[in-house]
Amino acid sequence: MPYPNAARAGLGPLAQEAAQVIYQHRMLSTRQLHQLITPHHAHAEYMRRQLHTLRTAGLADTVGRRRRGQTELLWWLTDKGAQAVESVGLLPPRPYRMSTVAAMGPLQEHTLATVETGLAFVTHARRLRHECGPLDWSPENAHAYRDEARPGEDLAFIPDAVLNYVHTDRERRTRTMLTFFIEVDRTQMTIARLAAKLHAYAAYEKFAPQPTGPRARRSPAAPAWRARYPAFPRLLLVLTGASPARLERRIADLRSLATSDPLLATTPLRIGVTTLEQLSEHGPFAPIFTPVLGLAELNDAWLRIAYPAAPLPA
Repeated sequence: MPYPNAARAGLGPLAQEAAQVIYQHRMLSTRQLHQLITPHHAHAEYMRRQLHTLRTAGLADTVGRRRRGQTELLWWLTDKGAQAVESVGLLPPRPYRMSTVAAMGPLQEHTLATVETGLAFVTHARRLRHECGPLDWSPENAHAYRDEARPGEDLAFIPDAVLNYVHTDRERRTRTMLTFFIEVDRTQMTIARLAAKLHAYAAYEKFAPQPTGPRARRSPAAPAWRARYPAFPRLLLVLTGASPARLERRIADLRSLATSDPLLATTPLRIGVTTLEQLSEHGPFAPIFTPVLGLAELNDAWLRIAYPAAPLPA
């Protein structure tokens, strides 16, 4: 972020980069920023000093969070900081603004868990020599659709994040861009509501706005998602906030409910579920994902699985 007054405020390139990352993801801990931006430093002290320059310049502020008996700082941008990032135009503008009240509110843990999910992808992309960086996922973008089960209603769902990842196979000399819808579940909602969110994804996959004008009858309707994605993203559910045994039961219950939904039972969606602990430890390209639909055989994030009800798209 080449902030116009960066030199006068004592902001180096790293502090400016941190401001962009905070703007994109709303709120992060010092540890998360250190691991995302300065993993080559053994300790987070260097990142702390950079963040302190943002706070001194009035661009960022903090709240404390108790974690494992210690207090860690959570960073968010002030109005001044958000405006500075927006003035450069490198990132899509976001209408929300954080405040001390919002930073300490009920969405704090969900926001941090979503960042932790993205951090797992970034960490293992470095290890595997793939490509996924701190700005390669975008939180909470609305997707409009209609559902045949609710005629006449204009609906929308908002993924917790849409994440882009470049998978590199050096033996075959191939690079594949993968896009994932990410849903982070902290066991705060009922299984029925979580299954309803999956239904919305399936409805969106089928939704094709009817063309208008003189060519409407001659032009077949294209799915709405094709205007945003070259292929329909895989959907990954990441569970956290409970014991491993409870999360395993939640996965089994979700599979059962999804199978009973006629739309989900015939959708070509690739949907996998894992826990945040497994994702952080093993990475997305280990066999840690249980398919929500079809056979309950562990897969990696490619979700190369055969559905009995519908063929997979190419």
